[in-house]
Amino acid sequence: MSYNRTRSQPYKPGQKEVFKVSRSKIELFMQCPRCFWLDARMRLSRPNGPPFQINKAIDELLKKEFDNFRAKGKPHPIMLEFGVQAIPFSHDDLNIWRTNFTGVAALHKPTNLYVFGAVDDIWVNDSGELIVVDYKATAKQSEITLDADWQVSYKRQMEIYQWLLRQNGFNVNDTGYFVYANGRLDMDGFNDRVEFRTKIIPYTGNADWLEKTLQEMKGCLEGDMPAVGTAAMGGDCDFCTYAKARTELTLQAIKRR
Repeated sequence: MSYNRTRSQPYKPGQKEVFKVSRSKIELFMQCPRCFWLDARMRLSRPNGPPFQINKAIDELLKKEFDNFRAKGKPHPIMLEFGVQAIPFSHDDLNIWRTNFTGVAALHKPTNLYVFGAVDDIWVNDSGELIVVDYKATAKQSEITLDADWQVSYKRQMEIYQWLLRQNGFNVNDTGYFVYANGRLDMDGFNDRVEFRTKIIPYTGNADWLEKTLQEMKGCLEGDMPAVGTAAMGGDCDFCTYAKARTELTLQAIKRR
């Protein structure tokens, strides 16, 4: 089953056609069902933030590095440094899996939702199990971990990729890895370069939550617009709260005229 790369039409309640949902749209639903509903039903998307061009550049350079060792069938030195018993995985569809709007994809038949997401990399261990790998970059003084509350989105991201690969018939290890590059702030100056310390952080995923979430997303698509304050992550959605406050202030200003 294949789908073109154009933006899909808004969801229509009761539709029989497959509806595409990206990994990022699943995350959007987890953060705020209302924002997800507005995006999917009305094509009213959240305002975009600035692009992270430095992070994008690091992603591309890391891919080139690991592709070099992929061609040799050997582990990257950082994999040896952190004791990862694996090599970069070679597959004819790897470039498709890495491409936005295609990615690794699977049809969730109970909901007719076509789920897809673009992976950064895939490794394979001696047992033939695939290992999902995600590249991340930041710049901070403290040690890089996965302990911050907001990093739950990183973990869900990896779990979705693991689920997608399993839906495509692959044997996937529960443990994935974040290749995390941290820009050094302890240098004497810039001098036209930023140095990074890169580490590999293991994470054991569990995508059991995804089945229920896809069912809830389908229910959301079929229903009325959720109320403000139904953010799944707890607390109010900043985007919805702002939009509601702005509307109320605008209406008050109109009444005073």
